[in-house]
Amino acid sequence: MKSPAPADRRTVSTPLGGKVPALHVKAFDHLVLNVADVERSLAFYTTLLGLQPENVDEWRAGKAPFPSVRISPDTIIDIVEGPRHESNVDHFCLVVDPLDWTEIIATGHFTVLEGPVQRSGARGEATSIYVQDPDGNTIELRWYPEDAGA
Repeated sequence: MKSPAPADRRTVSTPLGGKVPALHVKAFDHLVLNVADVERSLAFYTTLLGLQPENVDEWRAGKAPFPSVRISPDTIIDIVEGPRHESNVDHFCLVVDPLDWTEIIATGHFTVLEGPVQRSGARGEATSIYVQDPDGNTIELRWYPEDAGA
């Protein structure tokens, strides 16, 4: 998916000597936690930490894949029931300036796991990709359509 990227888009040098389009991370969007008991985790985050529940009724009715808790207007934690892994953090999501996903993927500097596809996040629907960092951690990079005009 291509966005109306600024004409003066910078490039940066990579450790291997190449050039890639510069990404600009704007915000932290969401974190996905794998938990053994969603209800127990909801109680912890909403009662003890005072976070606002989201999509709980929809999740309980089978209409949403998982519930979330809101940290701020632009940041949520998704609570997903799943098996214990080495880490219970499935992935974290960063909001980036609008960009051309095809150009970013074509550089070959990212290990792309999935995308670009439409997904739901803290601010609603947006296009994103999943990439891995050098240690194998999964990072979702996304930009929101309304940011393309900013």
